[in-house]
Amino acid sequence: MKKWTLMLISAVMVTGLAACGSNNDTEKNASTGSSNKPAEEGTNAPAENTEPVKLRIYAQYADDDTKKPYDYAVAELKKEMPNVELELDVQAQDDGQKLKTYAATGNLPDIFQAGLDIINTLKKSGNILELDQYADKFGFKDKMQPSAMNTLVTEDGHIYAFPYAGNELALMFYNKELFEKNNVKVPTTYDELMTAVKAFNEKGITPLSLFAKEKWPTVALFDMFATRTEPAGITKLDKGEAKASDPAFKQAAEQIVTLVRAGLLPKGATNLNYDQAAALFHEGKAAMFVNGQWEIDASTKALGDKLAYMYIPAADAAAYESAKLNFSGGGGPGGYAVSSATKDPELAAKVAAFIAEKYAEYKYTERGTPIVATKVDKAIINKFPPTMEQLAKDIPSMKTTSFAWGLSNPKFKAAIEDASQNLMTGNYTAEQFVQDVDSAIEASK
Repeated sequence: MKKWTLMLISAVMVTGLAACGSNNDTEKNASTGSSNKPAEEGTNAPAENTEPVKLRIYAQYADDDTKKPYDYAVAELKKEMPNVELELDVQAQDDGQKLKTYAATGNLPDIFQAGLDIINTLKKSGNILELDQYADKFGFKDKMQPSAMNTLVTEDGHIYAFPYAGNELALMFYNKELFEKNNVKVPTTYDELMTAVKAFNEKGITPLSLFAKEKWPTVALFDMFATRTEPAGITKLDKGEAKASDPAFKQAAEQIVTLVRAGLLPKGATNLNYDQAAALFHEGKAAMFVNGQWEIDASTKALGDKLAYMYIPAADAAAYESAKLNFSGGGGPGGYAVSSATKDPELAAKVAAFIAEKYAEYKYTERGTPIVATKVDKAIINKFPPTMEQLAKDIPSMKTTSFAWGLSNPKFKAAIEDASQNLMTGNYTAEQFVQDVDSAIEASK
């Protein structure tokens, strides 16, 4: 299964050696990462020396998707701050255990890559630096995609890491050719979706393929329907700010039950894995398919320009337009963080922000993904496929919710996963869904 894991992997940067300058100007330049360049020929300005600042960085460096953006960011850092040298300590694939050990033994580096789990752990122990003032000073907030601010600011309103990864998204892909050849309108309303389901079934085509053996895609499909009237979707339930009995969620469950009973999904959908469900879509046997945006590469290879994703149908045209940029999926705070024990907080923060920005820049321009946290104003080297171009246009203005694995309430997470999967069987009512999910929410209080 080509399931994408959303969690940002923790990485660490070790305590930097402060530059020892021969005068105050040298010390100032070391703290800001700037260098004293030799005087140009023909001028009377004296050349000044700056001793190098050496920093160790504990970072993911395993494949092209991590090596190439990291190498690019380091090369760009050398141009911007030539006196700063990074020593790479390759991150262990251990779910952050080595990083936690560094913190426990008082050996936490100056800069480290951290996901929300690490951020929360190190906040409690006082090992992570609050970066609010540096985000303002270096203009990092202004560089953020408006829709990705949730990857920068934590729930307590503070910043602890400079992100490079944007929000991952669940999309409803469709085969344009199948819709056109079978004279089926790409639906914008619930009634049109029901019409499409019936039309494709009459043609012997599966309306929507779903690998419902896994639970997260079923949660995503439910969330897609709920966000037509509640932009916060399942995150509102996760936080205990809403109930499944509220109109937006009850109606979403009712609509899915009705569609499933009308033949929305292939038979035995809850027994289908990714490979089986994807094959139906890639081979033109299914008109629609739900997966994360990482599916774009595989489906583009299979379908070419026939691939697109649709905005989720809503009650009517007005509701469709107002909710079309409400997307299921999301992310959380994470990126390059700074140790509270660093000798030069400003320099460490400046380097962390710079590496994050350039890492995202490479991913956008060279790796062909717009799923980055910061804006990129450089030309794209590897052109996006059409579906990715559409996504790149939508990202700045979209609103996102969460994937199932990003939910914070364990009891609710287990309940919504089980209940949403049961919805895909057609033998489970909306009333049962509401009761099961609300019971879990109540038990969490």
